[in-house]
Formats: sequence, structure tokens, C-alpha cells
Amino acid sequence: MKIIILGAGQVGASVAENLVSEANDITLVDTSAEHLEILRDRLELRTVRGNAASPTVLREAGADDADLLIAVTQSDQTNLCACRVAKTLFNLPTRIARLRSTDFVDHPELLSDENFAVDFSICPEQIVTDYIKRLIAFPEALQVLEFAEGVVSLIGVRAFEGGPLVGHPLKALRYHMPNVEVRIAAIYREGEALIPEGDTMILPGDEVFCLASTVHIRQVMRELRRSDLPMRRIMIAGGGNIGLRLARSIETEYNVKVLELDKLRAEVIATQLSRALVLRGDSTDEKLLENEGIDEIDLFVALTNDDEDNIMSTSLAKRMGARRTLALINRRSYVDLVQGGPIDIAISPAQTSIGSLLAHVRRGDVVAVHSLRRGAAEALEIIAHGSEKDSKVVGRKIQDVALPKGVTIGAIVRDERRPDGKVMRRQVVIPHHDTVIEGGDHVIVFCTHKKLVRQVEKLFQVGFTFL
Repeated sequence: MKIIILGAGQVGASVAENLVSEANDITLVDTSAEHLEILRDRLELRTVRGNAASPTVLREAGADDADLLIAVTQSDQTNLCACRVAKTLFNLPTRIARLRSTDFVDHPELLSDENFAVDFSICPEQIVTDYIKRLIAFPEALQVLEFAEGVVSLIGVRAFEGGPLVGHPLKALRYHMPNVEVRIAAIYREGEALIPEGDTMILPGDEVFCLASTVHIRQVMRELRRSDLPMRRIMIAGGGNIGLRLARSIETEYNVKVLELDKLRAEVIATQLSRALVLRGDSTDEKLLENEGIDEIDLFVALTNDDEDNIMSTSLAKRMGARRTLALINRRSYVDLVQGGPIDIAISPAQTSIGSLLAHVRRGDVVAVHSLRRGAAEALEIIAHGSEKDSKVVGRKIQDVALPKGVTIGAIVRDERRPDGKVMRRQVVIPHHDTVIEGGDHVIVFCTHKKLVRQVEKLFQVGFTFL
């Protein structure tokens, strides 16, 4: 595809890196010559310096024959204006905009073709907020991802010494949980991916990804590690967009404290929160953390815009007794370095939110894309279309589908419909080798390496006879 990306910040750079690796023709637009030079040296792409909403700049970037525009600058107004210009002057087919303000999302009519002409909008801050909320609900997990509108969950956990299944082969799962269908989609041991088979042993420290119906996911997790106590007291360092969104969304369920260094910002967020306690202070101040009972905090979340501050404050909070710590880290090179020590979970906001964008770029009917292990792997939800004549998957048993090595079909969500076509219920099928894929199935596919995604997309594409 020929793709124009507007904005070379964290989100734009992450999108460009993902799409360039899949042999797309990418042009990146930004006002910063420095940012463009860094990315041009690192990635194979074109760059154009200038105002992303300018018709001249968009024409120079190739808007006349581009397939997709992804507007992810820091400015909502620039992103919206760029989409309108791309539609009106260039009739660019698909336009995606990053919108940080909820005002536009609350009024979807503003995004119609007659107005700002945005086909899809994303809000990375809200995506990261929702992601952190799921981690709060499952404190033992490293990642919690949902498919098929929440019917199926994919959980990443670190296997713990003493877990019922740890030290046993995967085939023992059926005896431990005879009434629960579960699939171990992948195991990572010391950073290397293992293809799970019946005789594969789970060892302490393994990073294990499990797929199951959401209603059964807690039971599955208990097989791999002992359950943590539920979260009650949460401290958030940083009252920016994500910090405020998170505090507002959880303050009725948890005891929440927010630390914000800037006096004016602290006053603003205090007026927007009803139950959370807002404190003005430095999250790396040892005395402040001690006075606020850091040793009784169940989860310390560092969400400032400064990676070093987030790393320092979470490390300090852990040393002073916080039960679990989570840090937001923009530099991807830092994430792998710090996770697993005093920082239990390190989140890259760009990697966490990029799945929403990728779902609109992937070929075939891809409903959802989740980036795993900081972008090294991917899980996709793909709708299988066609028939046995024109599809390489529909009407075939799993054992007969030519899956590339490293690709696992972890689950199938099948709609049971009434005669009038309405969905009665959604059935979760954990497939075996003789399970047949049907047209309309939502197939959850796990790729242990990102480079396998294109092969999976081709596998699910239908032939011309279907079209």
C-alpha cells in the first residue's frame, strides 16, 4: 500500500516502523527536520518537511495516488484539517485521524464525509487507559487483551514456582481443568519463542500466553501462578491526559491518590475528580512517598511524560514497599531493559495503541490487531470469508490449513444465528486438529514473530471467484 503518515512523534514513528517492515511505500510528514532525519536514517521511507494540513505538502507527499492517510500529529485540529483536505482535493480513499479530545469522539457526525471526512479515529491515550484498567483487574498478568468484543481474552503471565501446571507438560491441562477449554498460544523462554506442543513443559519464569473464554480466564491463570490479592489502593504519578483519564475511570472502585508536580495542573485535575485525592509533589521525593503510605499501596503507576522520572519513581516505590509497579515508557529501547526488576510492567504507549491502527491497514477482514511483547509478536482477529472453492481456510480442518511455522490458531468465535439472521449467542471454540473453519468465523491467530503476519493475511484472502 502507498501510505502517508502525518506526524513523526512516538505514535507516528512506531506506525512507520511497523508498516515499513511489511514492504509498504511510506511517506512521513513532519515540521521537525531532526525527527525526519533520524527516522529516514533508520527506516526505508520518504520524508517531507512541512505543515501536515497544507495542500502543497500533501501533494508533495504523494496524496494524488496514495491509498491511506494516517494523521497522528499532536494537534487534533491539524489531523482533522488534513483529512478534510485529503478528501476534498485528492479524494484519498481512507483517512485515519488521531484525536486526543473526547469532544470530537462524542460527536461522530463531525467526522462524516460532509464534515471532517475521517473514516476512523483513534485516541491512544484512551487505549492506554483501558489497557491499564485491565491490568488492574488482573494484577498477576503482564498483558490482558480482548477479542470478539470481549468474548475471548488473551493473557500473558509469567509462570511462577509452585503453580499447579508449572513443571508439567501442557497436555496435563485437560486433567487440571477438564471443563475449561484453553489454548496455550505461545511460550517465551529467555526471550526465545517456543511452539507449544502436548509434551512442552512450562518452567518457572516462562512468559506464557493463554487464550480462553473471558469467563474462564482467572481459572486458567491460577494454573500458572498463585493469585495476587485484589487491588485496593492505587497511587498515580502524573496528572497528564492518561493519568487524569485513569484516575477518573477507577476512582469509584479504588482508593486513588494522584501525584502532580505542576501547581496549576494539580488544581485543574482536582476539580475534575470527585473521590480521588490529588497531591502536589514530586513522585521521586522519598519523604513524600513515605508520608503517603507507599508501603501500603497495592499498585504504583508512573504516567508522567518523562521516562527517567517514571523509571526512578517506580523503582523507589518498589523499594519502599509498593506491592506492584507499572511505568509508562516512551523509549522502546528502555522497556525491555527495565521490566521484570523493580518495575513489574513497563508499557510503551505507542506499541499499546498501534493495534487499532494496524487493524485498518491489514489486508483481509482483520477486526483486531494486538501487538505483543513490545511489538515482537502479534495476535490478530480475522473473519474467514468465502467457501472451500475460493478460500485457503474455509471448509478445511485446522490440520489441513497451511499455517506457517510459528503461527497458531488459538480460538474461533462462531455466531449462532436465528432464522432472521440475528445473533443468538457467540460460541467460543478452542480448535483441535480436526476442527473445521466455517465462513463467518472470527479466527484468533497468534504469530510468534511479526514477520509472519503477511503470510497469514495472504492465507485468509479469498480468490476472485468469491468477489
